[in-house]
Amino acid sequence: MQCLPIRLRPGDDLRPAIEAAVAAHGGAGAFVLAGIGSLDGASLRLAGAEQLLRLDGDLEILTLAGSVSADGSHLHMSVADAQGRVWGGHVTPGCIVRTTAELLLALLPPGQLGRAFDPATGYTELVVRPPG
Repeated sequence: MQCLPIRLRPGDDLRPAIEAAVAAHGGAGAFVLAGIGSLDGASLRLAGAEQLLRLDGDLEILTLAGSVSADGSHLHMSVADAQGRVWGGHVTPGCIVRTTAELLLALLPPGQLGRAFDPATGYTELVVRPPG
């Protein structure tokens, strides 16, 4: 495992930018260990919800964590607005960096992480393969 600190810039779309950073560093899989920063709006999918929650305006990223693989990503985030209200959920495209996003990624060897449909949950879930 290799740790990689990165900074995303204003205007970057958080989820695709994280996926691109992992791909650019030769990693086919990674975990987002931590993330902080600010957003100019966010789109989150709440637990069990079909519709996305769209939050407009300035937001602070309080937490950001998840997994990234060539088969897809699973990222969770909590954000707060200027009044201190907090929302959290699945990160979807449309979370635009306002000033910065600072992340720590743990890059894993190619082929170690993947995603596959799990009939027990009905979702595409993480598959962890032994290194090698």
